Amino acid sequence: MTTPRALPDPATEAGAGVISRLEHELIAWLTTVTPAGLPQSSAVWFLWAAGEILVYSRLGTPRTANIAASAHVSVHLNSDATGDDIVTFEAEARLDPDAPSAAANPAYLAKYRRLIVENGWTDEQFATDYPMAIRIRPTRLRLG
Repeated sequence: MTTPRALPDPATEAGAGVISRLEHELIAWLTTVTPAGLPQSSAVWFLWAAGEILVYSRLGTPRTANIAASAHVSVHLNSDATGDDIVTFEAEARLDPDAPSAAANPAYLAKYRRLIVENGWTDEQFATDYPMAIRIRPTRLRLG
């Protein structure tokens, strides 16, 4: 089942702010649902591109198994220091084994270059460790 997309409106101040955060923030929280119906949240690196959130994951993780069983996820950006400026997406996720690797994604590499180097990876090592692309399609946007 595919539901309508919920994208931030760049013509509004709030929408432009959300897009800026999606383009520049380094960490988001991805919440998947286990087969038992329990939420599981993970901090992830992500790229906002073409109205979707792209995450690269290790193989065999609970998040990939959860997405394979249920496409329903949410993505949250961190709040400010006082708990304001909250951005939450309800979304549909899909595993994309045919996506280009992180090493072949110049925008992703540009965003995470510093962290890749600080963690001692080459681009190819990171792509080997995190080979599974997850594409997340927002269906509802909540601001608070």
